Amino acid sequence: MHETERHRIILSAVQERPVVTVPDLCQLTGASEATVRRDIAQLHMQKKLRRVRGGAEAISPPSFVGINARPFSVQETVHAAEKRAIARAAVDLCQDGDAIIINGGTTTFQMVHPLTTKRLQVFTNSFPIAEHLLKHSKNTVLLPAGAIYREQNIILSPFDEDGSRHFYARRMFMGCRALGPLGLMEGDPLLVQAEQKLIGQADELIVLADSSKFAARSSLLLCPLSRIHTVITDDRIDDRAAKMLEAAEVRLIVAETASADRKVRAQED
Repeated sequence: MHETERHRIILSAVQERPVVTVPDLCQLTGASEATVRRDIAQLHMQKKLRRVRGGAEAISPPSFVGINARPFSVQETVHAAEKRAIARAAVDLCQDGDAIIINGGTTTFQMVHPLTTKRLQVFTNSFPIAEHLLKHSKNTVLLPAGAIYREQNIILSPFDEDGSRHFYARRMFMGCRALGPLGLMEGDPLLVQAEQKLIGQADELIVLADSSKFAARSSLLLCPLSRIHTVITDDRIDDRAAKMLEAAEVRLIVAETASADRKVRAQED
């Protein structure tokens, strides 16, 4: 990743919360701690952010932070090739006529391109997913009621009656903040509330998680591993994470990103 691209990501990330740590920025940019610290120092000298102990903060933070989730524009640049391969593998599970739920996120957004060849009923809280499918496909698209959170491009409502209770799906596809032995993790209570409602409306929960999510952790548990039917990840998943899913009897699909054709293989019990 070029320096200018790293700087753009860092400046965008510092707007989402009071302080962004060096490890967070390493994960976002894929750069080493030494490189990130040099970037922070350079941007501090240019008065584009303020360097603090262990990270950086915005010079003029926004008055309304919103939910605790990274901006869509930042997150979509991270592990982009892996997300595309994972999304293709997810769409391969869908058959014409299926009713599915797609939760908002940058990995699930990559499903829109192969979905243009399908004819499904799609319920989604993602504004960009809905917009793309309406313009470029023959899928039926349904949205919940709620407010649009611009930075994350999702529709959320604190109320039970948002319309989601009237849609029942064969499968729900969603990303996550982290995935560990306790289960699926998120970082914001409103996200957890909205996603738990949607999970309850589907027979199978399909989690789209690039391999970095197995090393990440977050503060809120969304659901246990036992609720997850399938995890789709990339070919950098380590043996420890694979064995964790196997022990929990979670189906694992590994999307190959190393080869040119990015073949997909499924590992089933």
